[in-house]
Amino acid sequence: MFKHTLTIPTSQRSEMIEITVEVQKLIDQSDIQDGYVIVYIPHTTAGVTINENADPDVVHDMLKQLDLMVPWTQPFYRHAEGNSASHVKATMTGSSVTVMIENGHMILGTWQGIYFCEFDGSRSRKAIVSIIEA
Repeated sequence: MFKHTLTIPTSQRSEMIEITVEVQKLIDQSDIQDGYVIVYIPHTTAGVTINENADPDVVHDMLKQLDLMVPWTQPFYRHAEGNSASHVKATMTGSSVTVMIENGHMILGTWQGIYFCEFDGSRSRKAIVSIIEA
């Protein structure tokens, strides 16, 4: 197994940062040709997802829709830090993704990319990447 922690600086309260290239570079460093890569986010107000990476409007639309579904303020939020919406959004996107590796490359669809999802920025965040040989 090969494991590495990426540091991801964020600059906005909510943003999606594509990390596909960085993950592929780690696969290249690992010399693992066939297996799995797991990207895990150890934060309660950030997540990770796989989605389209060809049209930046997709990221824009996703962030806007998440804001509509989970507004920053609600009268029923009780969490003292005032960032309940970020916790909900992190749960909705999830804390990890797993992608198969074949011949040293991730098996992703033509338009797919891996995105770190920030919901309580700006901060310095971590993504733990584990690469496992099959």
